[in-house]
Amino acid sequence: MSASAPSPRPAVDAEAWGEAESRLEDWFSDRGWSPFDYQRDVWRAYRDGDSGLVHAPTGTGKTYSVWFAVLIEWMAEQIAAGRNIEAYDELTPPPLSVLWVTPLRALSHNTVTALQRAARDLRLPWRIEGRTGDTSYRKKKGQLSDPPSALITTPESLSILLSYPDTKEHLQNLRMVVVDEWHELMGSKRGVQAELGIARLRRWNPDLRTWGLSATIGNMDEARDTLLGEPDADGRLITADIKKDIQIDALLPEDVHRFPWAGNLGLQMLDHVLSELDTADSALVFTNTRAQAEQWYRAILDARPEWAGHLALHYGSLSRKQREVVEDGLANGRLRCVVCTSTLDLGVDFTPVDRVFQVGSPKGVARLLQRAGRSGHQPGATSRVTGVPSHSLQLIEYAAARDAMEADDIEARPPVRKPIDLLVQHVITIAIGSGFFPDDLFEEIRSAYSYRNLTRNEFDWAVRCASTGGSALKAYEKYHRIEKYDGDLERYRGMYVGTSDRLARRHRMMIGTITSDSSVEVRYKNGHTIGQVEETFISRLKHGDIFNFAGKTLEFLRIEDMKAVVQKAKSEPDGVVPRWLGGRLPLSNQLSHWIRRRLDEAAEGTFRGPEMAQVQSLMELQGKWSIVPTHDDFLVERVHSREGHHLFMYPFAGRPVHQGLASLLAYRMAEEVSISFTMSYNDYGFELLSPEPAPLRDAIAGGLFDTENLTSEIEASLNESEMSRRQFREIARVAGLVFTGYPGQPKSLGKIQASSGLIFDVLEEYESENPLLEQARREVRERQLEEDRLRDALDRIRDATLHVIDVPRMTPLAFPIYVDRLRDRISSEPLAQRVRRMQEELEEAARWE
Repeated sequence: MSASAPSPRPAVDAEAWGEAESRLEDWFSDRGWSPFDYQRDVWRAYRDGDSGLVHAPTGTGKTYSVWFAVLIEWMAEQIAAGRNIEAYDELTPPPLSVLWVTPLRALSHNTVTALQRAARDLRLPWRIEGRTGDTSYRKKKGQLSDPPSALITTPESLSILLSYPDTKEHLQNLRMVVVDEWHELMGSKRGVQAELGIARLRRWNPDLRTWGLSATIGNMDEARDTLLGEPDADGRLITADIKKDIQIDALLPEDVHRFPWAGNLGLQMLDHVLSELDTADSALVFTNTRAQAEQWYRAILDARPEWAGHLALHYGSLSRKQREVVEDGLANGRLRCVVCTSTLDLGVDFTPVDRVFQVGSPKGVARLLQRAGRSGHQPGATSRVTGVPSHSLQLIEYAAARDAMEADDIEARPPVRKPIDLLVQHVITIAIGSGFFPDDLFEEIRSAYSYRNLTRNEFDWAVRCASTGGSALKAYEKYHRIEKYDGDLERYRGMYVGTSDRLARRHRMMIGTITSDSSVEVRYKNGHTIGQVEETFISRLKHGDIFNFAGKTLEFLRIEDMKAVVQKAKSEPDGVVPRWLGGRLPLSNQLSHWIRRRLDEAAEGTFRGPEMAQVQSLMELQGKWSIVPTHDDFLVERVHSREGHHLFMYPFAGRPVHQGLASLLAYRMAEEVSISFTMSYNDYGFELLSPEPAPLRDAIAGGLFDTENLTSEIEASLNESEMSRRQFREIARVAGLVFTGYPGQPKSLGKIQASSGLIFDVLEEYESENPLLEQARREVRERQLEEDRLRDALDRIRDATLHVIDVPRMTPLAFPIYVDRLRDRISSEPLAQRVRRMQEELEEAARWE
């Protein structure tokens, strides 16, 4: 069933290593370069058999630090064997020696190109190929029978590889596994998936070296330990002593509205952006959502029609072919501007790019620095990111992000704690692959950092779930996915294997942790694929409806074989733009901290830097009508209007925390007196609106901000059971309890939700202690409500000086929260008209005071 383990690799001859390294030095010299000291440190650490994590600024050669290490080793082996490494035609390509794991398909394509270029320049016969969800079936099949020398893949594709019985044989000569952009994977289930895959590879090959590459992360030691796990937890951390020059600035609107709201500026900054783009050779315009990317692409093209062919759009829902055309156009300098989302966040080498713009809130420091690094992507060059505010208060965020960067205060990425749904998936993957004995697999999985505290009871439950679906689902044969071997070979007795080829094929289609609403392929009548949009959007369209997608104005014709058939619209009216879920990221702790620092200065009358000077009038009016809250303050504003009685509170803890806080405090006040609330929230604070005055003082005296009984009261105030039910859909899919459909025939979102909801109800009634149910509850608290941050916010509120201020009208801080509530009730055009009228009324009131 599996090949024997390879014998330990002999040490490389020191003299041959030196000759090979000298050849590489010549390669650098021929290009006018010289290796960085940290790159040489990586080469020698690799030579010594070490594993580790490389931390270096973007554009300073992290990729070559590990890639050249294995090439030096291979050249040294050829030299030691007496082969002429100058004779390209006489050298045999090595077997699969390097597995390179990347988080993004765009990064995979770019990495293949970069590694191929280096091997070709050194005249080494290495075959380098990629294997992702975009790779054709024919090519994937060929890679299984004839693997390349280096394979660039994703965590999902690595798991799929492990699900084939002969994978061990193909990987027996593996020298190194590299995890690129580890900071992006760590802290997610995809990162855990990579950990599990590497644990299997290490078991097959104890001499395997593991190296990670990372640019921006706050907990570097923990990142190394998480990647390496056991027994390499004491691996190397090699940090480049290179100071990368990064500039953060912002475009300043001519008129800062003292009553800002999200969308009040946005595209009104288009002329400012165009003026900057006119002076750039090549630029990236980052947006936080795909819908926003579509809008900005259309606006730029309408304003600069002569840029057609030199302006492009890039995000994950577009077809692979379109994305690759854009990536190639950036790399060769053909494209002048690309409007994009996070799909171009990471290590892609677009050297021609000299300007980066961030539309809207940066949300986090690391995120903004990562995007800045897309410009000046070479040693010695300056990376610059320019903020484009979508409302006035975001000018404070750009200034705060610059402060955080200068203080080197970067967000940490805590590792995920033993997700049971992924454990079940991995158990099935290994069973249908090489099979497993429980004792062996348990120890192997515990060598992955995220499962280091996995108990044997938890592991045994995962095996039972993979075998029978658990006690509540065991009557259903479709959940019997693995079983103990019952053949004639004694040495395999007790080994778990897959139950059938049919279930194995279905499982491979389900491998992965990325879950989203069901998507529908969009294609022209001739069959040419444009990309994918969510089913919920397409379901609202009727024949003849016009919508904007992939930078084109399309007319919807029909649904055919679960595909949306479209044609180019005959005219160019403003079509609707698809909306995708999951577009609102929370404000990070670090950025929130530095925003409050800037507010401290504003409260004292100090407005340092161009961004703060621009919002001075806004902050001064806030202080005049209320106060500018500092770190030591907790501000509550009370306003009475025709709508009722408003409470505005400002913890500055991010949208998810404010959602939880608003619900919790409303629940606690309703316990004091019968009262109902309408809630609204943004990253800075939240609003509670009630028909009668809220019993605020009595509630505060009764422990309104206490953390006692927090978890149970969150559950009561937010209907956590229903939130857990929705979260369970993702967990059930990862664990393989819900099948989402075959390629080209996906199940509808409604069917998937109904299936997972039915399983949820069955488990709650008959197996209430099911670990997957507990995981759903925990993920709601940790990921959706950020319970730890909510608890910290309450602790900070209790320690702060409370300011309850009655104000005659909404203040600059309150206004955007109020508008956010209106947005859910009023369409965009009437909303804009109403908001402008309210702004004018408030500005008039400010002028008269």
